[in-house]
Amino acid sequence: MKRYLPTKEQLREIRSLRFLGEVIFEPNLWHFNRHSVSFAVMIGSFCTFLPIPFQTIPCLFLVMWIRANVPIAIAIVWISNPFTMAPMMYFNYRFGTFMLNRPNTVTEIHVSVNWLSEQFALIWQPLLLGSLVIGTTFGLIGFMLVRVYWRWKVAKDWSMRKLRKKIKRK
Repeated sequence: MKRYLPTKEQLREIRSLRFLGEVIFEPNLWHFNRHSVSFAVMIGSFCTFLPIPFQTIPCLFLVMWIRANVPIAIAIVWISNPFTMAPMMYFNYRFGTFMLNRPNTVTEIHVSVNWLSEQFALIWQPLLLGSLVIGTTFGLIGFMLVRVYWRWKVAKDWSMRKLRKKIKRK
């Protein structure tokens, strides 16, 4: 995966990243270790379900604050894109209405600014609650899965290493 990532020199040449200064070159933001990858999955999954446009921006700030892996978090947050965002937000809204024990007031969806501004007062609470709960849930599940997988992989690698040493001795 490292061969697909830009080098520090390439990143320094990108003008839009200059406002971040040297923070963007923090080693943990680019290394693949248990801490940075598991937190990147958690942050990326959480931000994927935020009901806002440009979820990459808060994701990037959270990743830099917690010192998690930038490429993984950004890749996960891009699961939410113009094609997937509407179904995801509708699911979040429906889950929020279920949690608040409210009826579904949305009968027709028209993807427009006018429709959204008219319906906002009715949908914002269930949408926000559903988004936060689902984002947190997916984030924690992703975090735990990465940690469990990482631990399993390290144990497997160590046992294979011991086995190879035994075979070499014989």
